[in-house]
Amino acid sequence: MTAPLSAAVASLYSQIGFVPHDGQIQILGSDKRFMVVTGGEQGGKSMTAAMLLIKRWYEQYGEVGEKDLPLLYWLVGADYDKTTEEFRYIKDALVTLFGESRVKGTEKVDPGYIELRETPRGKAVLRVETKSSGKDPRGLAKTAPNGIIACEPGQLGLVTYERLQGRVGPNRGWLLLPGTLEGSLGWFPMLADAWASGVDDKQSFELPSWDNLDKYPGGRNDPEILRIERENSDEYFMERIAGKRVPPAGLVFYEFRPDIHIQEHSWIPDDTVYIWEDPGYGSSPHAIEVAQEVTDYAPDGTPFRQIRVFEEIYVQGLITTEIIDICKARPWWRSERVLVSDPHYKDQHHSNTSVAEIWMAETGLVAGGERVRIHDGNERLKSFLKPDPVTGCPRITFSIKCQGILSEFGAAGFPIKGPYLGQTLAYRWKTDREGNVVGTVPEDKYNHGVSAVKNGLVAMFGYTMRGDNSHFKVVRW
Repeated sequence: MTAPLSAAVASLYSQIGFVPHDGQIQILGSDKRFMVVTGGEQGGKSMTAAMLLIKRWYEQYGEVGEKDLPLLYWLVGADYDKTTEEFRYIKDALVTLFGESRVKGTEKVDPGYIELRETPRGKAVLRVETKSSGKDPRGLAKTAPNGIIACEPGQLGLVTYERLQGRVGPNRGWLLLPGTLEGSLGWFPMLADAWASGVDDKQSFELPSWDNLDKYPGGRNDPEILRIERENSDEYFMERIAGKRVPPAGLVFYEFRPDIHIQEHSWIPDDTVYIWEDPGYGSSPHAIEVAQEVTDYAPDGTPFRQIRVFEEIYVQGLITTEIIDICKARPWWRSERVLVSDPHYKDQHHSNTSVAEIWMAETGLVAGGERVRIHDGNERLKSFLKPDPVTGCPRITFSIKCQGILSEFGAAGFPIKGPYLGQTLAYRWKTDREGNVVGTVPEDKYNHGVSAVKNGLVAMFGYTMRGDNSHFKVVRW
């Protein structure tokens, strides 16, 4: 929840010379551990992030013992340069509050650090370090900081976000993600949408450019804001100035949420392994999604069954025999296995033998699976993505390692080396030039992992009941 700034914090900001505007007060007064701030250009995101770190350090400093000092915080960027603004704001604020003699550190940020000491030669009580996810990703796996600011998180990978979440766990630290929205696809805009309601310990905020009255004295009706709005597209203005997400046109599985559908999963040796395959030929990826059905428990202790996709093979240019060799080398191959392969491809003979025949000859596995209509398969997967009304948990989740299918959901970049590496290639409906959805069938591409999972779910659980006669034999008297 959001509370007014305390008198002590207000006094601290006054000494720094920082006067927060209404939008910043909403963020600075929040007690959430995980926060997203989507901001317009020059909206004050970096200053807000720096002032939040100062505030939370000040509050934590009064609660911890001597052995827990110094309190450690990270500034993380895709490269060190992305941390520059927050680094300078924090250092200048500390010098203003405590004097140069007590503030030690580097001038550079690649890497850089800031320390505040009790006395000029005394013990450090605060340490801020810069980290680069691109140049030194191993540095994100060492110590456990008390708080992290992810600078321009939209430029960080989904794997980095998951790693940062893990790093703040041991000390029950906080994570702030302030950034601009880029194209409204990817894990960061999805997270902003998912956290908008402020559930549990997560919250997202919007910080539009016009909230910064130092830059735009007229606020929303400032002449410069109106000029930018007039001369640019609605999408540009909403994302880059208003700090709002423009929902991507035609995304098939808009139900997917990185915060609940991406989990840390590993193979459970005693449980059955389900191998769901969508064979690929030529330039199309060959996708294998490997899953198990396990019992989990909701926050209130209610047990429920959940499908966990814990591993993926997502490659191009390999034949079925080579794919099978990869599977055989995995530890989970020792488990009881059930294979479901796309029936559209598994029985076709692209050489002397079909995909299904190769699996049978080399593994003894029968490739199950029936033809699944596109809409019926989508409905089955959507029913598993939807949080259960009783437990509040989805019936299917995916490991962060499954970058292929995550890219198809629009949450990650395309994982295969080549001209599309890192690009957002999501499974979409067909759209016209204006972005309006046309037709009744999604585009038949960027859906290989999705197709494998749809076929697997239908093979295990059948179809959804949609109130029509799609899956019932009609008897005429």
